[in-house]
Amino acid sequence: MVKLTHTLADHGDDVNCCAFSSSLLATCSLDKTIRLYSLSDFTELPYSPLQFHTYAVHCCSFSPSGHILASCSTDGTTVLWNTQNGQTIAVMEQPSGSPVRVCRFSPDSTCLVSGAADGTVVLWNAQSYKLRRCGSVKDGSLVACAFSPNGSLFVTGSSCGDLTVWDDKMRCLHSEKAHDLGITCCDFSSQPVSGGQQGFPFFRLASCGQDCQIKIWVVSFSHTLGLELKCESALSGHHAPVLACAFSHNGQLLVSGSVDKSVIVYDINTEIILYTLSQHTRYVTTCAFAPNILLLATGSMDKTVNIWQFDQEPLCQVSAEDQPKQFKQFTEDWSEDDVSAWLCAQDLKDLVGIFKMNNIDGRELLTLTKGSLADDLKIESLGLRSKVLRKIEELRAKVKTHSSEIPDEFICPITRELMQDPVIASDGYSYEKEAIENWISKKKRTSPMTNLVLPSLVLTPNRTLKMAINRWLETHQK
Repeated sequence: MVKLTHTLADHGDDVNCCAFSSSLLATCSLDKTIRLYSLSDFTELPYSPLQFHTYAVHCCSFSPSGHILASCSTDGTTVLWNTQNGQTIAVMEQPSGSPVRVCRFSPDSTCLVSGAADGTVVLWNAQSYKLRRCGSVKDGSLVACAFSPNGSLFVTGSSCGDLTVWDDKMRCLHSEKAHDLGITCCDFSSQPVSGGQQGFPFFRLASCGQDCQIKIWVVSFSHTLGLELKCESALSGHHAPVLACAFSHNGQLLVSGSVDKSVIVYDINTEIILYTLSQHTRYVTTCAFAPNILLLATGSMDKTVNIWQFDQEPLCQVSAEDQPKQFKQFTEDWSEDDVSAWLCAQDLKDLVGIFKMNNIDGRELLTLTKGSLADDLKIESLGLRSKVLRKIEELRAKVKTHSSEIPDEFICPITRELMQDPVIASDGYSYEKEAIENWISKKKRTSPMTNLVLPSLVLTPNRTLKMAINRWLETHQK
C-alpha cells in the first residue's frame, strides 16, 4: 500500500519541480525560490529557502553525491548551490540569455546539461563551471532531459514533441517525433534491461507529453554498434496531458502526474496501474522517487508537495495470464482481465477466480448488487460482500462524476473555475477575462501557463469557446 505522510505547503506559488538526494528533498517554484527539507522528518533546513533567481525557478537537480544542487530559471541562469550551507557556488548564464527550463547532472558529476526555451542545449563542465559545448534542436523549447545510467548518452525533449539523443561529446545521434503537441518530461530507469547486443546493455526510457500518453522506450548505444531506440509500449491511464514521469530507484515502478490532477503508479513489468492518487487539487507538475527507498514526492500548481511512503511488502500480483496491460480510462470498457487486476489492487485477489468463472467485465461489474453477489456469485461471507459492494459503489461514483465533469478546456487555468467571459492571451491560452487582467495588473508579464514573457498584453475575446461553454451549460442544466 501507499500512504500520504506529509504535505509541504511552504511555497507561495505553483511548484514546478522536486528532486531527492539520499538525505534531502529539494523543491522549486514559480515564487522564485528553492526549498530544502531533511528526509528524516521533512523539516525545512535553517538556510532554506534558497534565493537568487529573479524569475520563476523551473527545475532543480542534485549531483549524484548530493553535495551540489542545480537550479534553473526564466532569468536565463543555472545556479549551483552548496547543499550543506545553502551558499551559491557558481552562476552559469545561458549563452543566448533565454529562459532555462531544465538542468541535469551526468552520473559521474563531471557535466551538467541545461536546456532553454529557444531550443539551445549547453553542456557545462561541472568542476570548472565553464561551457564545454553548445547545440540546439530544430524546433521548440527544450523542456526535458535525462542521462542514461552509464553516462554514455543523454536525451532531450522539446515542446514540439521531438525526442533527441546526444552522445557524451554532444553529437546528435538521433531525433524523432515522440509525442504529438509536445514532450513534457523524460526519465531513464537506473536498471539495465537484459538482451543488449554483444554485452551492451539496453536501458529503459519513459517519456510523456501533451498527447496524454506515457511512452516506454528501450535504448542502447555503443561507439561500435551505434544507437538503437525503440518504442516498447504506450500507457494511457490519464485522460489529460501528462506533465511528469519518474522511475523508482529499483526500476520496478513508474509514476506519472497529469493535468487531470491525478498521480498514477504503474508496475513497469506488467504495466498494471497499481495506485491512482488524487489528493492534489490542481495540475500535478512534478514527481520524483527517492534514490534508495520507496519514497515519492509529487508537486502541483496547488502550491503543495505531497510525500508518499510505500510499504516494503511485495505488491499484490495477478497470475501472468490475468495481467492486463493497463486499466482503461472508463470502467465500462474494462475487460475480464482488467476486473481481475482491479480486484487484486483492492486486496480482493481471492475473488478473481469467481469473477472470471462468471465472465464479469467492467459493464457487468457496475451492475452487481448485494443480491447478485450472494445468489449468483455465491459469496457467502457477509463482510466480504459488503466490502466488494463498497468498492463497486466507489467505482459508480467515479463514473457519475466523470460523466458530469466540466471539460478541462472550459476551466480557467488561473481560477480553476468555469469561464464566463473567456479571452485568448498572446501565449495562445484562454483565460477568464477578469482573472488574466488581474494577473497582468500585478505586473506579471509572464504567461500563467508557460512562464515565458508575454509578447503582447492584448486580450482577444474567445467567442467560439464562449458559445461551446453556453451549449454545454444548456445541455447539463436540463
